Amino acid sequence: MKENSLWKDSFKRLAQDKTAMISLVIVIMYTLVALLSAMGLIASDWAREVGASNLPPSAEHWFGTDIFGRSVLAKVLRGTQVAMSVGVATAVISIPIGVFLGAIAGYFGGWIDDAVTWLYTTFSSIPNIMLLISITMILGKGLFAVYIALGATSWVTLSRLIRGEVMKHKEREYVQAAGAIGGGHMRKLFRHILPNVTHIVIINTSLQFQIAIKSEVILSYLGIGVQGEPSWGTMIDDAKLEISRGVWWQLAGATLAMFLIVLAFNLLGDALRDSLDPKLKGK
Repeated sequence: MKENSLWKDSFKRLAQDKTAMISLVIVIMYTLVALLSAMGLIASDWAREVGASNLPPSAEHWFGTDIFGRSVLAKVLRGTQVAMSVGVATAVISIPIGVFLGAIAGYFGGWIDDAVTWLYTTFSSIPNIMLLISITMILGKGLFAVYIALGATSWVTLSRLIRGEVMKHKEREYVQAAGAIGGGHMRKLFRHILPNVTHIVIINTSLQFQIAIKSEVILSYLGIGVQGEPSWGTMIDDAKLEISRGVWWQLAGATLAMFLIVLAFNLLGDALRDSLDPKLKGK
């Protein structure tokens, strides 16, 4: 009951934060757009020619058209599906890796801690973009390669945080009490300690989500990311040649869409940190 009360208080503090609520609404809207696009209910005809080449924004075409006469708005909506799917896939892959490695390193210590620490130190010592490019080139261009590359490199920060928290919690009285009544290592770790560090996972996921989106945009801009469908990165890449001719709306559409979701996740991450861990408030 006490644990439920703590979570209830945390969400109550979050609900009182207007900025957090606006950010959450934006995230939900992007998620709905991504789901509707994935189901083919919107932007399914993004490749269809709807007008003349490079039409400016108007009442008929809100974001104008590209060089092939395709709707820029439809491409932005389709790109939302790609961006959100990258964030979800990255979280699904990286969270189990980060939590597991961080938990066993912090709990057992010794050579296990040394091995995990060496592993994430090695990963973090390599420039992230170079590591992403290398993995993507090895796996081959495409969205699946982006999923794997981002998932395989995004666990480092979470693992480091979980390791530190588990090291603090394993010496606390409730864990010692669990051991005194016969609880084994796995029970103490997964039944008692990890539920008390769940807030770290939630906060880290909200921040890693926007990092994954930005990374996908960079990879697609470089031509080694998404292939054969719209991405905000490929749209920005296409727009770099259009700017000199005064065609700015494709660049504006892609950057505005990315700006809003990245800002929303950043603000939501800060609000989650303040509500779930009030000791960090204002830091």
